[in-house]
Parts: sequence; C-alpha cells; structure tokens
Amino acid sequence: MSANGALLARSLAHVWNPCTQMKQHEAWPMVPIARSEGAWLYDLDGRRYLDAISSWWVNLFGHCNPRINAQLVEQLGTLDHVMLAGFTHPPVVALSERLSALAPRATDAALSASAGPLGHASYASDGASATEIALKMAFHYWRNLGQPSKQRFIALAGSYHGETLGALSVTDLAVFRDAYAPLLRQPLIVPAPGPASAMPCCPGCTTEALAALEAELKRSAGTVAALIVEPLVQGASGMRMYHPDYLAGARRLCTGHGVLLIADEIMTGMGRTGTMFACEQAGIQPDFLCLSKGITGGYLPLSVVLTTDEVYAAFYDDSSARAFLHSHSYTGNPLACRAALATLDIFAQDGVIAANRARTAALTARARALADHPRVRNFRNLGMIWAFEADGGAPDFARRLFTAALAREVLLRPIGNTVYFMPPYVIDDAQCAHLVDATRDALDAVLQD
Repeated sequence: MSANGALLARSLAHVWNPCTQMKQHEAWPMVPIARSEGAWLYDLDGRRYLDAISSWWVNLFGHCNPRINAQLVEQLGTLDHVMLAGFTHPPVVALSERLSALAPRATDAALSASAGPLGHASYASDGASATEIALKMAFHYWRNLGQPSKQRFIALAGSYHGETLGALSVTDLAVFRDAYAPLLRQPLIVPAPGPASAMPCCPGCTTEALAALEAELKRSAGTVAALIVEPLVQGASGMRMYHPDYLAGARRLCTGHGVLLIADEIMTGMGRTGTMFACEQAGIQPDFLCLSKGITGGYLPLSVVLTTDEVYAAFYDDSSARAFLHSHSYTGNPLACRAALATLDIFAQDGVIAANRARTAALTARARALADHPRVRNFRNLGMIWAFEADGGAPDFARRLFTAALAREVLLRPIGNTVYFMPPYVIDDAQCAHLVDATRDALDAVLQD
C-alpha cells in the first residue's frame, strides 16, 4: 500500500470529515496532504495540487509563508495563550488598533453606522462564531436600550452565514438548514439583488431588491434587530455577485428604520473583492463587521466582530446583566493574533491590493478561453474571485469535476454546477496558465462523459 493509501485508510476509520457524506468516499477520493508551499499542496506520494480555492477561502499569501512563519516562531517563545477575560496582551491590542484603523468608513453621514468608527473588537475562533456574536450583540443592544421587541433578523435569499444554530437561523440554503429546522429561529427573507449572471447587476434588479427590503422593514416595524448581508458576493449559494448600490441603499434604509446592519465579510474581507473590505466599494460603514477566514493568512482559527462606540456604550454599565457575557476559551489567542498582524504587515509592505488588480486582469484575460467555452455561461469576476456555470452537467458534476481536476494537479471544489477560482494572492502567471488549462481540460472530460 502506498503512503497515501495507508493514511487514507486510517483517516476513514477515525476522522469524521466536515461538510461530507462519508459514504461518498467509497467512490469520491479523499486526498492525504503531507506538506504545502506557496500555492501548492503535496500528498504523501509527492503529487502536487494547485490550491485554486485557498483551502476553503482562507489562504492569502501561500502556504508556509516565511514571513508569517517567522512571526509565529517569535511569538511561540513569548506567549502561547492567556485567557482574555480579565487579561490582555500586546498582539490582541495591536491587532484591534490596526483593524479599527483599516475598517470601512462611510463616504457621507447617511451611509454611516454612527459618528464614530468601528473601534471595538470582540474575538472568537471562526466565522460562524463571529456571526453568533453579531446576532447576540444586536439583540442585546436593543434590549439594553429598552426595546426588547426588536429581536428578529432579516437575511437575503440564498444567504450563508455559518452552521452554528444562530448563524444557521439566518442562512437560507436548504442543504444546510432543513435537517435542523425545528431548532432554528425563522428569519425574514428578502430577495437578493440581481442574478448571478451580472456584475454589476442591472439597476432594475437593485431597485426591486431595495423596494422589497423597504417593504419588509415597514411591515415588520419595531420588531427587527438587524439586517445581515454578505457584501457584494453570496459565496456558498454559488458566488452570486451584486452591485455596491444595493449595500448603499440597504444602509440608508436600515438607518431610516432604526435597524442595525451586520456586514458578514468573513469571505469577502481581507482584499478578496478587490478592496480591503467589500463595504468600501459602497462607501458604507456597517454597525457590525464580521471577519475571519483570511484574517490570519489561513494559518490559525480566528474571527473578530468590530462594532461602534454607540453599540459598546449600550453595554457599558455597573450591571453584569447589561454586559456581553459571551466567551470562547481561545478568544484573542496570541498566536492567532500574531499571524493576523503578520498578514496585515504583508498587505501594507507589499501593496497587495494594487498588485492584485494586475493579477486579476492577467488571470481574467487568460480565462477568456473558459469564458468562451460553449458549455460555460455567466462567467464573472470580482477582485480575486472568478466563477461560471457549466451547462449540461450530470447530477454528480461537482464530484466528477473535482476528481478530474485533481488528476490535472488542480484543487477545485464546485458548488453544484458553479465552478469558481479563489486562489492565494501569490499565484503567478505560470500557475494561472496551469489553472485555466487544467480546468478547461477537466471540464471537457467531464461534460463529454
């Protein structure tokens, strides 16, 4: 038995993998990974795979990045962990300050959460946990202000915000939600702005979606705590992209109706949409900004919710009942915070946002061969995200394309018949060429079958 086969057998015997029907691994290969470097993953037998999805959208500057490694090694010799309740430490303070300075600002008062910046950071370990913090904090904010009837949440059709119970309650994807429906609160669902086929979506689509949101805000007046959105891109529902005008309109409506705005930038933040945060493209400031995934460069679990002075002040009191008593054992872990600081250093020192514009243009031009493919529709791009739909695929298209791409040394993970690229920001021209050529060949092989 090969080294890959031996590890695979042990894994199948003992590891319950996430987001997986384990029985499918009788036919769908699992890939044992031994090491990684840059944009490549390597299995135990030495075969390599281009990480075209950044290992579930988290890796920004390549695997085993020497600059992040160096800062983690230094931190390992200083402070591994201390609880953040009643304690603090330099990495979490520095990270909170830097995130506040980077957080999106409104271009005018009507697009602002409040007069102050997003200056207060609450930490957790993953994206769903950040969503939980924002939802609980929004509800508790209104309770502390004497408006406990504001306890409902509005979400967009097709939204995804995580799989813990609170986050799943504002997720509108049946595959994740239906089995747990009896455990979940029911959100108010409003239409998402525009089809996946347009970026930017048509003005009419934005207008219609905002009209629907306004109608719901009027219908549910006095009962809504917050609107939660994935700014510009709804990831898990198939990389649905929409125009920044919707965010600007939603901010105005939320402000006008006394509703908080939660921006779930867990996937779209950290430069993925072409700006540091997607909200910047709409010129808005949300009341809550949720970050995770790429915040540590894909190294360690960390998430954060940034919020305003106004929200913070509602909890600042002599009474513990008015405090936000939400905690995780590894909240603000120094190692994770240090990885995040190293990631922010790379953004600042390397001019990453500007460099990514050139990288985006080059990959988009090279991908013309895919966009013009007779079985490809709705080819679209925003920042460092590319997506398209494949026509005529079998029901198991996603699994078959995943397998065909692996055979061509590329890691893809289609969402239904939506194929997407979300590569690390270190992908070079040769790797871009390999990605496009291998995807086209894999697509031809699967669709011909």
